[in-house]
Amino acid sequence: MTDDFAPDLIRVTDIDRKAMEARLRVAHTNGSLTLDELDERLAVLWQTKTRGDLAALVRDLPPPAPPPPLAKPNHARTTMKVLTAIWLSVSAVNLIIWLMVSMISFDVAYPWFLWPMLPPGAVLGVLWWLGVGRSRS
Repeated sequence: MTDDFAPDLIRVTDIDRKAMEARLRVAHTNGSLTLDELDERLAVLWQTKTRGDLAALVRDLPPPAPPPPLAKPNHARTTMKVLTAIWLSVSAVNLIIWLMVSMISFDVAYPWFLWPMLPPGAVLGVLWWLGVGRSRS
């Protein structure tokens, strides 16, 4: 393998330069670079041509801090929200049907809508009360 393919000799793009600019600005914000040093390095940055040139700009800086871990999605909370939405939808449809039957017959019909509404609603209420889906921080 020849030196023509050495990683330090690979040409950089404007995207690489913008990423390095962000890293230099973070170093300035953290106090690793003074404002004058930042200005000097930014002036040199846009003249760089290879990865080796870019590496030289940050060789004396501490490595960037790793990004904070992403929060895990709370699947239990999502599940509780979906189940509650389904329960509310079914309960609303049953209530509307009951109201329509009562209005059409000009008589209050037996409140049968309570049977499919109350037991699952009680279970959901207990699960919410117990904290299912609540964050554990």
